[in-house]
Order: sequence, then structure tokens, then C-alpha cells
Amino acid sequence: MKLNYKRTIFVGFAFFLITAFWQAYDTIIPKILTDKFGLAQTLSGAIMALDNIFALVLLPVFGAISDKVSSRFGRRTPFIVVGSIVAAVLLVSLSVADGAQLKRIEAVAATEGEAYTESLGAIWDANPSVKNWQEQGLDADATKVPLQELIGREEFTAIPLNVTDANGDLTTNPDYSNIVVPARQAYAAATTKASPAPLVIFMVLLLLTLVAMGTFRSPAVALMPDVTVKPLRSKANAVINLMGTAGGILVLLLGTVFGTGKAENALMSYTTFFAIVAGIMMVGLALFLFKVREPRWAAEMQAETDRLGLDVKEDEDGQAETRTLSRAERISLFLILASVVFWFMGYNAVTSKYSVYASTVLNVDYNTTLLIAQAAAIVAYLPVGLLSSKLGRKKMILGGVVILGASFFFASFLSSESPAMVKGILMPLLFATAGIGWATINVNSYPMVVELSRGSNVGKYTGFYYTASMAAQVITPILSGLFLDYISWRTLFPYAAVFVALAFVTMFFVRHGDVKPAAKQTVLDGIGGGD
Repeated sequence: MKLNYKRTIFVGFAFFLITAFWQAYDTIIPKILTDKFGLAQTLSGAIMALDNIFALVLLPVFGAISDKVSSRFGRRTPFIVVGSIVAAVLLVSLSVADGAQLKRIEAVAATEGEAYTESLGAIWDANPSVKNWQEQGLDADATKVPLQELIGREEFTAIPLNVTDANGDLTTNPDYSNIVVPARQAYAAATTKASPAPLVIFMVLLLLTLVAMGTFRSPAVALMPDVTVKPLRSKANAVINLMGTAGGILVLLLGTVFGTGKAENALMSYTTFFAIVAGIMMVGLALFLFKVREPRWAAEMQAETDRLGLDVKEDEDGQAETRTLSRAERISLFLILASVVFWFMGYNAVTSKYSVYASTVLNVDYNTTLLIAQAAAIVAYLPVGLLSSKLGRKKMILGGVVILGASFFFASFLSSESPAMVKGILMPLLFATAGIGWATINVNSYPMVVELSRGSNVGKYTGFYYTASMAAQVITPILSGLFLDYISWRTLFPYAAVFVALAFVTMFFVRHGDVKPAAKQTVLDGIGGGD
């Protein structure tokens, strides 16, 4: 009994296009909300949590609906096709509302240093560096002058984006980060408040896009077990994850080419970028349709299942057999799910905020660091699978948690004042180790949850896992946004490190779900961490 890797890769193109979309969504949408519309981080975080709120409702609903569909194309394929096309079209349409807002704030988008708040009094009091303006000949009374009258004045436009530090390295000018960026965002917020139509249109399109994605995510997840016999599903899941990561890396490479992570491009147009991402989604869909034969593959899987005697046993009443968990097993299940919540609280806070953090605090290209993290995860999947088969899932997860938490902890010490060489080397290195830590956790956590399931309730336990992860991703963008808004941007990585540390504590006391699988014959057989 061997996994058909070629088929699994073609099935994985559904995950490829899904991940390509979410990579673009998670990195660009928060920048649009804060840079173009001037929304506070708390509100931006709440909006970024909507996809997970929708997922909590839409994924089980459309998963159940697709279970009952019978068509010549299969149960899942119609949802994947329609949902992908609608989502791609709506993604491009988001750039229309984004472009409309950009035109309205062109006055502060044209040249660095031109954007400042309507009334600079609050920034003057909150930022000591504003006093530097007095040395440039700025009259204190100017703090009462509306922004529109200040645009173009030499004393304001003279603030550069970059300066040379004591070591001779080019670094972000603190005045730009502490004054220009928040002032520019305040101007965008005032413009949005005066005429909210572009934001309303953007939000309507965004909600429709999230609904479109929600209609086919669950059917796409269900397709893999539909065409894969049970003992091979964790290996197939690892291949699917590799395909999804490839889609994310492709979009990050695209972002690097377009310079979406550069501070000077904070107010760039994303029309072409979104159009290319939509094109990548459609290419992935075309390859999926060209190669995947869902009805035939599902029938072959069922025949193989019958041949191997893997059907679910039934009791005297014809009901699938299940087993009630013991008290110790219930405690372990609770602790595993708590761990899932905690590490997603930390990890998702960084992934949902880093694109803005990178340009605002560090003046580095977020595409490069996130790309390195994704690449490190891909490289880690194979050795992690092999080590998991030898050391066990729990030990590997604990090691991954330590690596992830340490990466976030050390990243918290970097700022705009850090030497450019240090940021250029250390931050990518820390994201690489974070990617390895996350891959180690990801390969082993889901199998630990479903290891406690019996009979036909694998889907139920899968629901437990995704409910925990999505609930965390609903809460953490909002909670981390509160810290960023009311305490400091520098709280992002300490916040993440604390929650990852909590995950170590809960996982440490888990006593069930850790099964050491038999030795594997090939490297690829070790990807899934066993069944």
C-alpha cells in the first residue's frame, strides 16, 4: 500500500491556489486598511479576523453540503471551481476601491515627508522627536495649522525616510517612523471619515471575497481523504501542505519583485499585483481540472478500502463504533487543543501584523523575511517527518515550540535603530528558525488530535482542531492590535513569545495522542509523521 504522490500533488493544486490567495490577503489587506484608509490597528485586526469568523460558520456548512452533492464532476470539484473563479474576480475588484482611495490621498502619497495630521498638537506632545522640527525653524504655532496648509512646506518635506547611523549604515529615520507615518495615516483616516464611500465599497467586496473563499475551502480539504485511503492520509496531508507552501512562496516572490514590503511603497497601487495573484489562482485551478478525476479516484479509493478491510465496523444497531474517551484522554485532548489555541495566538499575531510592522518599525522588506520562513518550512518537512517517527510527536512539538518562541523573543530586540546589517541578517535568520519551528508543530499537532478519535468521528475531532485554531485567529489580531495601538508597536514579538511559551506549558502535560509509528521505508513516507 503506497501513496500515489503524483495524484496527491495534483489534488494539492486546490491548496496551492487557496494559499496563494491567503498569502496575498494576509500581507496586503492590513496595509491597505492602515496605510490607505487610516484604520487603527485594533479595527484593522478585527477586520482581519473576519475570515476566521466566516470560516467557523462556512466551513462546516459547505463541507456538509458538499457531502450530499452528486454530480458527474464529483462532490467537491464544483465548489472548488466556482469558488475559485468568484474569489479571483473579487480579489481584482478590491483594487478598484483601493485605487479610488489612493486618488483621494494623492497629496500625501506623492513625496515622502509630505503627510502630516490635521492638527499636529497630539503628535507634538506624544513624540519628543517632533521637537527636532523646532531646530529646523518651525514655528510652534504651526501645530494648529491644518495639514492641507502644511503640505509642501520645506520644514516638513525635509524629513527623509532614511538616515545614516553612527556605524555608517543606512537606517530608518526615527522622525519618519514616529511622525511622518502616523501623521500620514491620520490624514488617510480624516479623508476616510469625510467620505467613507471607498471604504464601504472595499468592505462589501472584501466580505463577498471571504464568502467565496469560505464556500470551497472545506470541500478542498475533504477532497484529499475522499481519494486517499485512511492509513496514507497523514502522508498525503504533508504533500498537500508542501503544495500550499509553494503557492505562498510564489506570491511572496511576486511581492519582492513589486516591492510591496518597502516603506516608500506604502501607498502604491496594488491593481497589477492582485491581477497577477488572481492569474496564479486560475493557473492552479486549470492544472487541477486538467489532471484531477475526482469521481474515478474516489471510486478507486473505496475499492481499495474494501479490499483492505478498512471499512468502519458497525454495532448491532448498524451504528459506527465509537469509544468514549477516558478522563485522562479527555484531559490530554483539552491540553492539546489549548496548545493549538496558544501557538496560533502567537504565530498568527505575527503573520497578520508583520507586513505593517516591517515597514513601520524596521524599514525592511517583509516579503524577504516571510519568504525565508516559508522556504525553511518546506526544507524542514522531510527531516521533521523522519525525526517524528523516531522521537515521537510530543517531543517534536515541544522542540518546535521552543524554536518558535525563541525566534519571536530574540526578534523583539530589533528596531529601526538597529544597524542595517544586523536587521538584514538576523531577522531573516530568526524567521527561518520560526519557519522550522512552525513546520515541526504543524506536522505533528493534527495527528495527535485525530489519534484520539475512533470509528467514524474523525471529522468530529478534525472539527475540534480547526475550531481551536480558528478561534485563536479570530481573537489574536484584535488583541494584538490593542497592544500595538495603546502600548507600543514593539509589543508584537513579546506578545507572540508569551503565548507560544504558554503552549509549551500545556503541551508538556499531554499524556495521550503520541504514537510512535513504525520505521518508514522512504524519506517521503516519513513526511506525515505516521498514522
